[in-house]
Amino acid sequence: MIPRIQKRGQRTIGLLYYLYGPGKFEEHIDPHLVASWDHLAPDPGRDDAATLKQLQQLLDQPVENIDEAERPKRHVWHLSVRNGPDDRVLSDEEWGDVARRMVAAAGIDDPDQVAGCRWAAVRHADNHIHIVATLVREDGYRPDLNNDAIRVQDEARALEADLGLRRLNKGDGTAAKRPTSAERHKAERQSRERTAREELRETVRRAVAGAAGETEFFDRLAAAGLLIRKRVAPSGDLLGYKVALPDDRNKDDEPVFYPGVRLAPDLSLPRIRERWSADHPDPAPSPDTPGSATPDNPSAARRGTASAAWAALPIVEQGDDAVAAAHIAATGEVLDALAKTSAAHTRHELHDAAFAFERASRSHIRAERGHDRALRQAARDLVNGGPALGRGEDGATTAMAIDMLVFLITAAMHWHAKKGHAQQAEAARQAAEHLRSAYQVAAAHPLGTLYQRGRRLGSPLVQRQTSVLREALPELAEQILAEPGWYALAATLADAEAAGHDPASLLTDAAGRRELDTAGSVADVLVWRLRRAADLPADTSDTANDTHAAERSPHPAGQRTPGRSGHRRG
Repeated sequence: MIPRIQKRGQRTIGLLYYLYGPGKFEEHIDPHLVASWDHLAPDPGRDDAATLKQLQQLLDQPVENIDEAERPKRHVWHLSVRNGPDDRVLSDEEWGDVARRMVAAAGIDDPDQVAGCRWAAVRHADNHIHIVATLVREDGYRPDLNNDAIRVQDEARALEADLGLRRLNKGDGTAAKRPTSAERHKAERQSRERTAREELRETVRRAVAGAAGETEFFDRLAAAGLLIRKRVAPSGDLLGYKVALPDDRNKDDEPVFYPGVRLAPDLSLPRIRERWSADHPDPAPSPDTPGSATPDNPSAARRGTASAAWAALPIVEQGDDAVAAAHIAATGEVLDALAKTSAAHTRHELHDAAFAFERASRSHIRAERGHDRALRQAARDLVNGGPALGRGEDGATTAMAIDMLVFLITAAMHWHAKKGHAQQAEAARQAAEHLRSAYQVAAAHPLGTLYQRGRRLGSPLVQRQTSVLREALPELAEQILAEPGWYALAATLADAEAAGHDPASLLTDAAGRRELDTAGSVADVLVWRLRRAADLPADTSDTANDTHAAERSPHPAGQRTPGRSGHRRG
């Protein structure tokens, strides 16, 4: 159940004409009253003798009874209450009870008080009602409507439980502003899938993902085709910005601009600057440092993303709250950048994952920026690395990055759940589902290639890798051996051995550092963890010769030459 308090108005009769009329954007069927302040209000919908003017005069009477100078300039209060598409259809009696509870919760008319405001609830569709009230009480005083939006939301959660409706998660005031009904109807008229506000929010988020400063941020906005207005102080300092879509115009054919803060709380210029101010330059990173991918290299950028996500996991799981919040926010940047540069076959699911996770990237726990530099650098490298083709090495490293991100976002979901952030936890869950779908598509070819190579391994080598698995992971070995992905893992173990690593040590480390309970296939997860840790090519088309070398190796697993104890030689 979604209650929404609309902008206050000046003309009661105008709103009544709309509620009882045919509707501007949706058909109004059988408009009629389901409740009112005194149970006796005339109903122009079902009483031929009643008129809209009579109802308006009765509603406005307390307003007209006080001096004009004391009347509120906007005295018409308007609340819509809408059920979801999966909810059952409520009766008029049930909607009437909803209306009475809503006006009591808002402070419009409490049955326990003698003097309330006058109001009426109109139903003209199965799934929603409108409540119109006038904001002068019977005793001439104004109602106390402080925090009325919060109170009606709380009452909606109680009504969902009492009426057996779908339970929505309670908000905490950190969500992005929803599009208004006018914005939604405008998008429908223009055949847009999303409103201008939603499209702008996504474009701005992608522009800020990994950006190093204001110049780059505004250059990205301009490159995306947005119109930009900057608010500049007399001193020349930039104070804020607004953006608009070139083809989104008002009745005067002027572009409709939205300030960043009206798109999302973390897209105001001061909040964006917090990310940049914390990006202090570090010493030159080593090749193994997460986020040190070479620019203009999609594969290296995705491998760096996998490493950054892997390094962020323990921080989200066990770190300080403010630092964990920063990593969760930066994860949103990574998803935005990955969606922006994804190949066609994974683009839809990655886009949906980034869109869903937007809600999970904010909470009342203020992020302590600076500690999230590796993830922000990963986002920057993804953007600078350019779009991936979705095949070969960049396709395989995409699967590797997505696999690591699934675990990071699952950790974010658990973190939010422990903090009681219900909406954010649900958003992270949805994002993880989209990522799993994208992973299935991205991983199909590289894992299929590894599977076929594993099936072609010689029997002695397969037996050797089986022994390695049972030695390193005795509790998981039989489960992994029964999975189809075992052959891909066996090929990966052979590749690691040929590259000079100790497969048993790699396996122990990969399985021991993070939980595997949420993995759909333990073997698949271990494949990507091993290939990332051992710096093996994600695309395996060129590794067959290395595997043959492993088959000829005179050194059993775990008995490699000096200098090869689980890590590549420097």
